[in-house]
Amino acid sequence: MKRLVVLDTNVIVSALKSPNGTPAMILNRFFDGEIQICCGKDIFSEYEDVLLRPELKIDPEKAISFLEIVKELSFLTNPPASKIDLPDEDDRIFYDTAKNNGAILITGNIKHFPDEDFIMAPRHFFESEW
Repeated sequence: MKRLVVLDTNVIVSALKSPNGTPAMILNRFFDGEIQICCGKDIFSEYEDVLLRPELKIDPEKAISFLEIVKELSFLTNPPASKIDLPDEDDRIFYDTAKNNGAILITGNIKHFPDEDFIMAPRHFFESEW
């Protein structure tokens, strides 16, 4: 069984803007079928909204292609909302999706989440025994 991961939007933005960085290496594992992205309609909507923002200067064709692949190959879920305190309420859907599906949450904003084993920075995930 493939390892489920929830990718915070900042990881995807970094991957699409910097094809040689650790976030891009994580996306390559998804494209190679080694891991599976776990997301729901709220996460997908955020991906879509953020990746198509002109100020991020992400090639729209690249963003749309990525979104189509995610829609086709992801494990889709809509978890119930938790009551855990988070500094940024917008991060709840990422936390809840990972927590409720036994997935690893990969984020560049570790400080926005509680200190839990399933929450990792991109480098930590890439170097771990996931």
